[in-house]
Amino acid sequence: MLVNTREMLDKAREKGYAIGAFNMSNMEILQAIVQAAEIENAPVIVQASQAALKYAGVDYIEAMGKLAAQKASVPVAIHLDHGTDFNLIMLCIRHGFTSVMIDGSKYQFEENIAITKKVVEIAHAVDVSVEAELGKIGGTEDHITVSEKEALYTEPEEAVRFAKETGVDSLAISIGTAHGPYKGEPKLDFDRLAEIRSMLDIPIVLHGASGVPDESIRKAVERGVCKINIDTEIRQSFTEAVRKILADNPAEYDPRKVLGVAKEAMIETVSGKMRLFGCSGRA
Repeated sequence: MLVNTREMLDKAREKGYAIGAFNMSNMEILQAIVQAAEIENAPVIVQASQAALKYAGVDYIEAMGKLAAQKASVPVAIHLDHGTDFNLIMLCIRHGFTSVMIDGSKYQFEENIAITKKVVEIAHAVDVSVEAELGKIGGTEDHITVSEKEALYTEPEEAVRFAKETGVDSLAISIGTAHGPYKGEPKLDFDRLAEIRSMLDIPIVLHGASGVPDESIRKAVERGVCKINIDTEIRQSFTEAVRKILADNPAEYDPRKVLGVAKEAMIETVSGKMRLFGCSGRA
């Protein structure tokens, strides 16, 4: 069933677990995400980045996402991840996305508030939920790169003011994660997370969770994170499976046999994350 993220994240916040938000850019990835959700009986957020929309086309993402959600036996939200282009955010809303992210983290605080508030006013008028970002998360998310020097942790007092003035439904904060593969083990600022959670009355989002140790994820969920983004590990599962089947069967030429194996690998990855986040059995 197709839903927005508001109700599912509010429930996760109340019950103390996190919803998995998984990025897709083609049919096999989408099918793997939704099939895993059905296996785990878990609510799920299917995300598409701006680069994914450019690659597949917003019409294809819309059609595939809506079909998958409508056929699913669990709640499925279709979400725009890291929307930095206002016009593209509006396009996604018009194309039936049930949730959007306005990423104004490149702007100064006041400007971030202004653009986020504008998106919230429009999206809420058509029952679309909105996520925003405060602080700067390091690494690369598709074409958006933030260096270690540019990365900024979220200030608790600013998070409270930001949420109050924008009316945003959920907030992605920066506590030490990064987009893309990690070179070493990430060190998360759990004290900062706990402080923000104690002051903020909306769901908290953790980006850059691929490669974060399981124990750190559990601690983050215990301290109030209720949406966790996963992209890199899905891609890694996909490509590792493809490399292996082609190495073992160099004469194989049927894409269905190659991509079918990759899909099974991604289902296993997504299912494992859902169990880790505590959202299995919560649909």
